[in-house]
Amino acid sequence: MRPSPLAALAAAANKREADGLYRRLRTVEAGDGRQAMVDGRRYLVFGSNDYLGLAHHPDVVAALGRAVQAGSGAAHLVNGHTREHAALEETLADWTGREKALLFSTGMMANAGVMQVLLGSVAGSISIQDRLNHASLIDGARAAGAELRRYPHGDADGAARQLALRPGHAALVSTDGVFSMDGDIAPLAELAAICRREGALLHVDDAHGLGVVGQRGAGSVAAAKLDVADVPVLMGTLGKALGTSGAFVAGSASLIEGLVQFARSYIYTTAMPPALAAASRVAIGVAQAADDRRARLANLVSRFRAGAGQLGLALLPSSTPIQPLILGEARLASAVAAALAAEGILATAIRPPTVPVGKARLRLTFSALHEPPDIDRLLDALDRAVPGTARDRAVQ
Repeated sequence: MRPSPLAALAAAANKREADGLYRRLRTVEAGDGRQAMVDGRRYLVFGSNDYLGLAHHPDVVAALGRAVQAGSGAAHLVNGHTREHAALEETLADWTGREKALLFSTGMMANAGVMQVLLGSVAGSISIQDRLNHASLIDGARAAGAELRRYPHGDADGAARQLALRPGHAALVSTDGVFSMDGDIAPLAELAAICRREGALLHVDDAHGLGVVGQRGAGSVAAAKLDVADVPVLMGTLGKALGTSGAFVAGSASLIEGLVQFARSYIYTTAMPPALAAASRVAIGVAQAADDRRARLANLVSRFRAGAGQLGLALLPSSTPIQPLILGEARLASAVAAALAAEGILATAIRPPTVPVGKARLRLTFSALHEPPDIDRLLDALDRAVPGTARDRAVQ
């Protein structure tokens, strides 16, 4: 008899549950960006990527409601590309300082399209990546059939060593701008200098930097004072700090036209709803002017880090709204998350394979909607939930 893929899938799921790594959906019934109702109970939320609190901003919500067309009805290249899409692309290009931008339905699809086109355009291309890159970058390189070589996290010299091992090969160096699980910022200036020297392309996924860091919230690339010559390929998402949904790639006109012609994840899918495009454009305007929200967010993060330091909690070195609390073992991370939930606080336990074995954590994220007393409440709950054996550990 043939092996059954369904039976193998069930066995793998059972093993994951036995190992304490099973993932479960949580249905949010209502929320306002700071709090959420789940199963009839109200929780204080520290797990959202809505960093600026724009998902419920009245101007963004109103723009969504004013849209005259809910769905696009077709792929961009059929008849689904509306004036709302075109206007959003122009706004994104202007914000990021690039000639053009191209909308994708998700960040996974945007990175998949970039890698399929760029790594597939020259035989023998190599993908050089930070070891802690987002899954979309790793999967994109694998799907493109390129040789994938990874360097130690945040180690620009490590990227240079990987490039030196493959002289004469077309190379795409890809990195998160702000790392989604660790919250730190990539050494973008150093990577850009290496790519210029080696003739490689630099590709930055700024999903968690856009809106949060840089002047006018223009992201980690802008904060590093790099332009399109330094970072020819920039990807960003609309579903984090902007509070809507979707993604884009920005760069030269030739890059964008190449993606239009050859990126399968762009060509063969329905365009995002025009209503979302309209709401996203309003959200960009709000985000650009939101220096007060970014300052408030920075103050909340500083308050949390100072309090966590006093409690001996093992935080990674991050200045962004992503504050990982390293707990080590998956079961301990799950137990701490459950203890917080019992006190009315939602915080996500992140376990392998999302993070390395022995690096399970709470991925605590902050929003400009939080109040200082919320931070104090979280710290008090962590003080009760985290055992002494998990404190004062050396974070490697």
